[in-house]
Amino acid sequence: MSDPILSTKSVCKSFGGLQAVNDVTLDFHTGQVDVVIGPNGAGKTTLINLLSGDLPPTSGTITYRGRDITRLAPHRISQLGIGRSYQRTNIFPEFTCARNVWLAAQSRMRSSMRFFRAAASRKDVAARAERALDLAGLTHHADTLAAIISHGEQRQLEVAMLLATEPEVLLLDEPLAGMGAEETENIVGLINRLKASHCVVLIEHDMDAVFAVADQLTVMVNGTVLETGPPGQIRNSETVREAYLGDEMV
Repeated sequence: MSDPILSTKSVCKSFGGLQAVNDVTLDFHTGQVDVVIGPNGAGKTTLINLLSGDLPPTSGTITYRGRDITRLAPHRISQLGIGRSYQRTNIFPEFTCARNVWLAAQSRMRSSMRFFRAAASRKDVAARAERALDLAGLTHHADTLAAIISHGEQRQLEVAMLLATEPEVLLLDEPLAGMGAEETENIVGLINRLKASHCVVLIEHDMDAVFAVADQLTVMVNGTVLETGPPGQIRNSETVREAYLGDEMV
């Protein structure tokens, strides 16, 4: 396997007396989907917040392409090529899907703060936005208001906005929450398409979806990594079964 694109080494995060993430060492690679699972309060979202820079670790190091990014601000980490989505959909409902994605693409251009050039004239921005909409499977909704597409399509739109910034690493926090079966299938298909050219780190509770997309599973309990390995290993792990999955693994 190639060298990891994103790594944590002995990462900890405490909030007063609460150790939310405790001594976590993980490697994430391009070309695979790494899924982090665990019960509520296991530290999954805190880990994603540490990887994205939304929270600074109490101790430990985080590296991206061998560079220490442990103390970088979120916008600097994003500019380097690490993008994330949140549990709550984060879009502009009053704009069309195309405009949402265009704004995301524009935010990454070096000229995004030059006010004396018509923004709409940027063909490179338009090309980025068009590619992102196509990758997310939303080209047919380009001129549709984001407010009126389905919840699942809004989650696809959020991924499209993420893709418009051209990240190498995608941090996805529960992208399947609140979805029906067909919408879940669409997002699972999208994630499987994206992994060929991206490193995907996913938090998810839908076990059927988890085992459909995961190349590697990490189980967290009480802020610590209980076990990491391929889906078959995790499915057959008695330790994981007792601590978390139970009958869901059968």
